[in-house]
Amino acid sequence: MCGIVALVDPAASSESTASLGRQMLQVTHHRGPDYTGTWQEGPVFLGHNRLSIIDVTSASHQPMTRQHVTITYNGEVYNYIELREELERDGAVFSTTGDTEVILEAYLRWGDDCVQHFIGMWAFAIWDQRRQRLFCSRDRFGIKPFHYAYRNGRLHISSEIKALKTSPIVGSDVNRNQVARGLYLGWMQHWEETYFADILALPASHCMSWQDGKPLRIWQYATLDTHTESPLPFAEHAEQFRSLFTNSVQLTARRDVPMGICLSGGLDSTSIAATLASTTNEAKIKTFTAYYSGAGNVDERPYINHLLAAYPQIEAHYISPTDADVAVALERIVGMMDAPMPSSSYISQYFVMQLAAQHGVTVVLDGQGADEMLGGYMHSAYRVIADHLRTTGIGAAYNEWRVHSTRQNYGWGRTMDVLAKSVLTAVRDEPQLYRLEMTRTAPWVLDQPAGQVPLHLEMPSGLRFNAFLYNLMRVTLLPTLLHTEDLNSMAFSIESRVPFLDHRLVQASLSMPTAHRFHRGESKRVLRAAMRGVVPDAILDRRDKTGFITPGHIAWLRGALAHVLEGDWHELRDYANVAAVHKVVLAYQRGDNRHALFVWRLAMLRLFLRAHASRS
Repeated sequence: MCGIVALVDPAASSESTASLGRQMLQVTHHRGPDYTGTWQEGPVFLGHNRLSIIDVTSASHQPMTRQHVTITYNGEVYNYIELREELERDGAVFSTTGDTEVILEAYLRWGDDCVQHFIGMWAFAIWDQRRQRLFCSRDRFGIKPFHYAYRNGRLHISSEIKALKTSPIVGSDVNRNQVARGLYLGWMQHWEETYFADILALPASHCMSWQDGKPLRIWQYATLDTHTESPLPFAEHAEQFRSLFTNSVQLTARRDVPMGICLSGGLDSTSIAATLASTTNEAKIKTFTAYYSGAGNVDERPYINHLLAAYPQIEAHYISPTDADVAVALERIVGMMDAPMPSSSYISQYFVMQLAAQHGVTVVLDGQGADEMLGGYMHSAYRVIADHLRTTGIGAAYNEWRVHSTRQNYGWGRTMDVLAKSVLTAVRDEPQLYRLEMTRTAPWVLDQPAGQVPLHLEMPSGLRFNAFLYNLMRVTLLPTLLHTEDLNSMAFSIESRVPFLDHRLVQASLSMPTAHRFHRGESKRVLRAAMRGVVPDAILDRRDKTGFITPGHIAWLRGALAHVLEGDWHELRDYANVAAVHKVVLAYQRGDNRHALFVWRLAMLRLFLRAHASRS
């Protein structure tokens, strides 16, 4: 829900701070069209655009003050009912039925440690008048955005980058390192770095505090344990997963407004829909799906029909964006993303959110996070085989490689490719592997040498498989998925919730033996076992891996969006060898698809730089 603005600016007048705050709220009005509120005390300004989800009365408008603390907050603390009961036993008195007041009372009770008690997603700033201190926090996985600029004691905060670009402490410089990471690795952010040199992101599971005269303090309040292995047998882990997942779905379904589900037809989103239908009293569950017809495109409706047959209360809605739809929407999507889109799949997501808005939905549940925590990507196989090579021996590694390749129906060439990459993974750690990917998967066209681009990946102790998942969630993929999920949903004033990213469920999954998650080519094994009898077998037993599949990299760039490849590419002249760019693009235009995704990223970088230049 919502969009936040927080300014602490001792160098500016109260009038100019208030004017900037109101301007930033206007830029992000789409995030919360139901109410706009402001609060100011001296150099401190808090602003809030509200999308009413829980306690839709004016009593829960923000900024909200209780005793000596005032908050502006974006997100949902799903266990607010249980926390309220606990705080009431300690003497707290509540005047609303929402979660915002619970956060304030939790801060008054536990201070900075209040975040340890929360299950949910959040980005908030609390001004503590007694301590003259701003306390900020972002949820454990960065589901809700938190961007800021800081210079000489002046702190400006907003939910979206585009609002901060109106700040006088933000310049126009583009972050060249992030340009390289985005083009070659598809990352839209990297820890605290964004595409703008002066705009930072508070990393997931971090808090921040400002006090006049002291350096800005940032610290991590939660970690992921990747080396402690649970001794439970597989059946008990499946039951544990089912219990935690069911509870997460039920918690994320709490709201006072209409809700739906983004449904791909795959295992993750179907598990959410089936669990909601089978364990709650929802009379009607709306689902929203994008599909594309024609040769080479993926249409998930046949799988969705299995779900509809099992649960009559599910009401499916579909959208099939035409090339003309995409061409019309592209400019808006490019402008709202605040970074180049690394994949055309995010355009499909945009149309799914548009469809949900057309059907009156204010909240959607989505399946982000399942692949990252359970090893749903086929790249997981390389790490699993590598762990066998490093621990249990060549025989176990051979069996996993052979069965995996057979299960996926790989040809000889692909089978040997899996073997080669698995051996490489056994002798290289995650930072080294991503450095190799950056320098060797596409022609290098940037002026900056690849070796000069900083990559901050971590190599936690334990298995290669767990290290891979850790970085997927913290660095390489999930931050980008959540960034686009937030912007696409909020473009239509919709709150997106992700039940798989309940921190209790994530940590329980990471603590399971590898074979309980990925075994003999079967990915997300514990999820499939947990959902047996809930999700139709036809979906549980699928062996293909699909997501938001689009015609983007091939059909769109050679059809409705072909114009974005035309011209002299002068937009990239400060970053790349334009002659080298022309060579790659020309080969693509002549039918060479080897670097189709790279060409897509070049095109999106070009559009991003063009849009940035027009607003600078």
